[in-house]
Amino acid sequence: MENSLKLREYFEGRVLKQPEDFSLDLWTKNEGLVWLKSNYLPEVVEHFWLDAQSRPVLMTHIGNDERGLGYGFVLYLLFHFSSDFTLTLGVQGIEESFPSLTIVCPALNWPEREVRDLLGLRPEGHPDDRPLVLHPGWPEGFYPLRKLEPELSSMSEERSPGFDPQPLSFTEAKGEGTFEIPVGPIHAGIIEPGHFRFQTIGETILHLDAQLFYTHKGIEKLLEGKSPEEGLEIVERVCGVCTVSHALAYCEAVEKLKGVQVSRRILGWRTVLAELERLYNHVGDIGNLCAGVGFALGSGNALQSKEQLQRLNHKLFGHRFLRGNITLGGVRRIPEQEETAWLQRRLAGLERDFEEWIPLILEHDGFRQRAIATGVLSKQSALDLGVTGPAARASGISQDWRERHAHLLYGELKVEPQVEQEGDVWARLMVRVREVKQSFALLAKLLEGDYLHDSLEPCLPPAAYSFAWGCAESPRGTDVVWLMLDDEGKIYRCRIRSASYANWPAVPLAVLGNIVPDFPLINKSFELCYSCCDR
Repeated sequence: MENSLKLREYFEGRVLKQPEDFSLDLWTKNEGLVWLKSNYLPEVVEHFWLDAQSRPVLMTHIGNDERGLGYGFVLYLLFHFSSDFTLTLGVQGIEESFPSLTIVCPALNWPEREVRDLLGLRPEGHPDDRPLVLHPGWPEGFYPLRKLEPELSSMSEERSPGFDPQPLSFTEAKGEGTFEIPVGPIHAGIIEPGHFRFQTIGETILHLDAQLFYTHKGIEKLLEGKSPEEGLEIVERVCGVCTVSHALAYCEAVEKLKGVQVSRRILGWRTVLAELERLYNHVGDIGNLCAGVGFALGSGNALQSKEQLQRLNHKLFGHRFLRGNITLGGVRRIPEQEETAWLQRRLAGLERDFEEWIPLILEHDGFRQRAIATGVLSKQSALDLGVTGPAARASGISQDWRERHAHLLYGELKVEPQVEQEGDVWARLMVRVREVKQSFALLAKLLEGDYLHDSLEPCLPPAAYSFAWGCAESPRGTDVVWLMLDDEGKIYRCRIRSASYANWPAVPLAVLGNIVPDFPLINKSFELCYSCCDR
């Protein structure tokens, strides 16, 4: 609350001095909306971003074409402060460009480049002029997130722009003894495409370019004009293994805009589903880390445990990845009392199994030697880049959306962030190990306590073309969905910011100074998703 009061005083002071440049549109005890002119954006962001004591978390950055509503192109920046206060900065009337904030806030590097690619708005002063989402080869003037003019709305496929692939731009290795090692974009196995270009001296990595977005699906464009129910089916398919997290974030946004207050019983079962998703992902990630060093025993134990958890998901909820279980205002089905008792017993057995095999990994000298002091991501780098989830907590950042925002029933459960300080592969492993134990404990508490009952009354919905956001702590970090509905209740704009999208820029920093053979291990310790970026 102290942060919100200081911010309000700051903005009110600016308003009194120059009322035409700022306006407070909304200010409650936990949420604020401030409209300002674009030239004031750097000053305002720098005001609170460079304050280490009160620096907020960048939740998401949205570019929106609101020319049809009379506002031109609009930018929204959503920040969350430690006092559980959320501030949205809005800039209307953008025509061709806006001042880049990447130098002040490096976490905005990718979002600003994405706005340039998809909306054609130039971030002035941005340090990287390369395209991000649209690889070189799209014709000039192709900006897919712009709304079509009415006379072009029936444009046929024959008139759609074509793609003529052009070479990608990478940092070149120069100097005696330097090498370039290209890896991908096609990889062994079933993972999606991504290209890694290493610059090395011998096996030591000097620089890494990570090029993603090879199979960008245009989901945010696909969502336009869909009903909220149709949108849910699309959003929960952004990523297979974060199905519940994406659906939760989306449903929270829709429910705010529809004025739906979800019952406590539904919130309880949604919390159960979120923790089941975290469990099978974390256990699988532990196994993947073992595979990264060729430790077959550790990998085998973890993957059989993950398989048991996914079979449990299928048996009780009908889908190994829990797809289709989160619905608008509810859940698809609530288990009967006998099924709940079976779930308790099964989870208790899997917890005992985990406690038996995890010491084989944690006490293995060969694995420890590969993981400790490898792939270090400093706390400052993690803060600058807006890293989230286990990767942030492993670098000493006590940030867990379950504790910070207390969505679902996490406020009652009093979740404590599991934090390590070293920022290396071992720290990221230990965060997951401790969170697995925490998830088992949370599920036991949910299933045996009085958490799955009671209900609440609906509240009033806001006006058309208002926006709302939803967040959920996925196994990889905070997923954010920003949503605006039109006057018919259809999706006008939906921005999906996954945890993987926020964390990928940190991987090239974590590998610097390490050797090339350790890259698979470092990469697996972040365990990021390609599909979440290719949304």
